[in-house]
Amino acid sequence: MFRKFRRISCAIAFAVVATSATLTVAPAHEGHDHADEPPPSISAAPRGEAASADFELVAVARGDAIDIYVDRFATNEPVTGASLVVETPAGPATPSEQPDGAYRLAAPWLAKGGRTDLVVSITARDLTDILPVSIETPPPQTSASPVAQAGLSADLRTVLLIGGGFVAGLLVAAVALRRRRAAIVALACMAFAGGVEQGRAHEGHGHEEEKGQVAIRANSEERAQRLSDGTVFVPKSVQRIFALRSLVTEKARHPKVAELPGRIIPDPAASGYVQSSVGGRLSASTGGFPRLGTRVKQGDILGYVTPPLQAIDLSDMRQRQGELDQQISIVERRVARYEQLAAGGAVSRTQLEEARLELEGLRDRRASIEKARREPEALVAPVAGVIAEGTAVAGQIVQPSSIVFNIVDPSRLWVEALSFETIEGATSARATTYSGRSLELEYRGAGFADRSQSVPVHFSIVGDTGGLRAGQFLTVLVPTREEKEGIAVPRTSLVRGSNGQDFVYEHIGPERFAPRSVRAEPLDGENVLIMSGVAAGKRIVSQGAELLEHVR
Repeated sequence: MFRKFRRISCAIAFAVVATSATLTVAPAHEGHDHADEPPPSISAAPRGEAASADFELVAVARGDAIDIYVDRFATNEPVTGASLVVETPAGPATPSEQPDGAYRLAAPWLAKGGRTDLVVSITARDLTDILPVSIETPPPQTSASPVAQAGLSADLRTVLLIGGGFVAGLLVAAVALRRRRAAIVALACMAFAGGVEQGRAHEGHGHEEEKGQVAIRANSEERAQRLSDGTVFVPKSVQRIFALRSLVTEKARHPKVAELPGRIIPDPAASGYVQSSVGGRLSASTGGFPRLGTRVKQGDILGYVTPPLQAIDLSDMRQRQGELDQQISIVERRVARYEQLAAGGAVSRTQLEEARLELEGLRDRRASIEKARREPEALVAPVAGVIAEGTAVAGQIVQPSSIVFNIVDPSRLWVEALSFETIEGATSARATTYSGRSLELEYRGAGFADRSQSVPVHFSIVGDTGGLRAGQFLTVLVPTREEKEGIAVPRTSLVRGSNGQDFVYEHIGPERFAPRSVRAEPLDGENVLIMSGVAAGKRIVSQGAELLEHVR
């Protein structure tokens, strides 16, 4: 009995040791696989890069052809219409220009794989350059490697190894106990595990091939992507779509700019109000009231105001009309009598003329009273322009001096800015709208009295005023006599991050862009001044920086 117990204990101990050994070997192997992981690579087709002082070249292998992209080094502007000659393993060849600006070269020798060295001669207008470039292409696909044929993940291999060790321990225990049935069962379990491993290996081999095909299809459609180090990889084909442009930075001294809040106002000499001199009821002219935005001419009648008459005023006017009618009748009879007597010489001609003049004056006074009762006041346009404001409604009662219409000439607009300090020597300025539009301004004058602790400064807009409207807010940039040293870049180069930090994108490689945090100040309507964060001589993206910021 004691001998039998000793055999069972030894068999169980062997099984445990085998399982422990399996656990030790499997993680060690797995750790070895993950310890030397390569850095994340760019998911793109095989390519080669080259650059000189004038040109930047990227050659992309696409199957049995090569697409060559040639850009200006400083501006990243595509070079089109150039003459290219490529020295290939098969001899000199001339690529053909494609509609997208790339130059395509047939390359059947790429099928053998490996490193291929090319020499590209570029002639564009008055510039000629020679750029060497190398492309590393994968070798032709062969049978799957033993690791691929295994097709098992590290976790699954670990489980099978553990199970195999335990089953082997059970087999030894069964043999030690001389249990044939237990040994047969253990052998069957090991055979089943081996079959599962072979089946999974074959299945894994198939999936590896499918994954390779998917990767090839993914690489055929290149896309921009943000890498783990924060830089942005943008293939040249995508750069053409984004219309990315760059400039080489340089330091210089620029006048300091005062940034003022402002708004657009009408030119006082080309705008006017339509007001009523008396209170009354509004009525439309022929064709109705003009709508907003309607262009009118100077002297056009825009409406009428009929003054209301109170009962007592109407009674006084009627009494006055009666008195005038009575006087008119008396003078008419006097004139008729004087005409008869003047014929016989009893009345002088002077008396007759005086009677006639008195009669004419009485009739004019009578007509003016009647006119005041019935004729409304006409609202006349004082200047030519468009109706900027106006809410006239038929039957509306207006008060004396109330504004019925506001007429503005849209081609003559001013800008009123508020300055908290005296601006000396300002003859010109620039303004920017909320949409980024830049306007050139000409100084007109400044106020002498403060308005809410600020001085109003007037500028006239020079050039096209289309799309602008009175009352629109904008930012006015007025140069001062003080100067500052920095790097001037377009406002489109500056991007503001989610944390409020300003930064620009540096073009560090033909297809690589890196964000650089900067401190910037306003310079004028189109440029900003970078005070720190970027050194001179760097290539900064001047157009399309916002698109790079959205690449993930």
